[in-house]
Amino acid sequence: MTIRTIFGIALLGICAPALAQFTTVAPAYEVALSDVRVPATPSSGIIFRKCRSCDMAAYRVTPDTQYIVNGKAVTLKEFRKNVFQVRERARKAVIIKHHLESDTIEYVRISL
Repeated sequence: MTIRTIFGIALLGICAPALAQFTTVAPAYEVALSDVRVPATPSSGIIFRKCRSCDMAAYRVTPDTQYIVNGKAVTLKEFRKNVFQVRERARKAVIIKHHLESDTIEYVRISL
C-alpha cells in the first residue's frame, strides 16, 4: 500500500462520524415575553407561541424546571415577580428549552 492510500483510508475514517444522523433532543425557543404565560405552580404548565403565526400551546413544567433571571437561577415565585414587573413585554425575549423525550420544559430564561 502506498502512503496515499493509507492517508485516504485514515481520512475517510475520521470523516465518517460527520455523516451520522443527528436527532434533536431539546430544542430551545426564543419568544417575546408578550407571547408567554408563565406557570402558576411548579407542576403546572407554561403557555407560549413558538412563532408569530403559531397558536398558543401549553407545555408541562415540573419541580425540576429551572427559572433563570439575568443568568441567576431563581424560584418560580421570584421569576414571576420579575416577569410581571416588565413594562414593554413585546421587547423582551424569553428562551424556553423543551425536552422532547420527556415532553417537559427544562428551563425558562430571561434577561432584564
